[in-house]
Amino acid sequence: MTSSVSGAGTGALSGRTIVLPNVDAPPIPAIVAPGVVYNGEPASNFGEIESNPGLPNQLSYRRKFALLAPATNTTMEHDLWTILLHNNAPESLGGIGIHASPVLTPRPAVATDEEIAEYGRAFVAGLNSAVDVALLAEPHYMILGMSLEHVISGLDKIREPIPAVEDHAGLSMSVWHDAAQSALRAVGAKRIGLLTPFGDSGNRSATRMFEELGFEVVASVGLSCSNTVHIAHLPEWAKEKAITHYLATPENRLDAVVQCGTNMSVLALTEKLEPQLGIPILGINSVLLWHALRETAITAHAQGAGTLLRDH
Repeated sequence: MTSSVSGAGTGALSGRTIVLPNVDAPPIPAIVAPGVVYNGEPASNFGEIESNPGLPNQLSYRRKFALLAPATNTTMEHDLWTILLHNNAPESLGGIGIHASPVLTPRPAVATDEEIAEYGRAFVAGLNSAVDVALLAEPHYMILGMSLEHVISGLDKIREPIPAVEDHAGLSMSVWHDAAQSALRAVGAKRIGLLTPFGDSGNRSATRMFEELGFEVVASVGLSCSNTVHIAHLPEWAKEKAITHYLATPENRLDAVVQCGTNMSVLALTEKLEPQLGIPILGINSVLLWHALRETAITAHAQGAGTLLRDH
């Protein structure tokens, strides 16, 4: 953003106009008369809680992000809070908060092309309802916590539903295809390996998206979960083996490993493996947080989440 005041500004990564409302506009917090009460009576000499200055949210005083993720997702919010709480000093990410609003996805099976398409339709159809819930907390900005390339094939089609959601919300939003492109450019990566929880069709769609974004997908591994709830249960050893034995090999000569699927955490593996491999591991959850922070003018770096948030 070029400014931290209410209204429109320019996204630091995208260069597009984004909305960043003043959610602390006075009078806030509104106090009911006669003010603070003690045992049912006005508390004498308590002091006045002023609302005219527009007091900030006491925990999310810098940014309040609305997180829109599938209702089956038990990982992404955990990952984001892990990063935020590990870096909660005021000079780091203190004052950044997440307000999660689940998107209704009642049929989590994704074993067949028909099931994947149904899951995608349910997710897109449920976005506005999730936005309406999120808006009750008056967020500054939104994060879409979903690998749309799993359920929609082709970059143009992936981009298609986003403007309508932003228009409905009256807010701007970080999405995976934009965030991944910005992150890969930031680390100077062109040759990438993909790690996903998807089966073959989802992997082919993910490969297509990254190639359409201008990157060379040298290799991909899909862990082939047939149910989106189960993605969070994939063991660490399987994710690590996929990265070290199949993706980040000397023959592949990767510039980065990219992980899709917000219900699959690679936060701990990123910290463990990046020093060994000498290349970035760009997990979708940390990348989306990085993008939301940078787009809205939060430039502080963070520890414990890999090269991207530490150095870029």
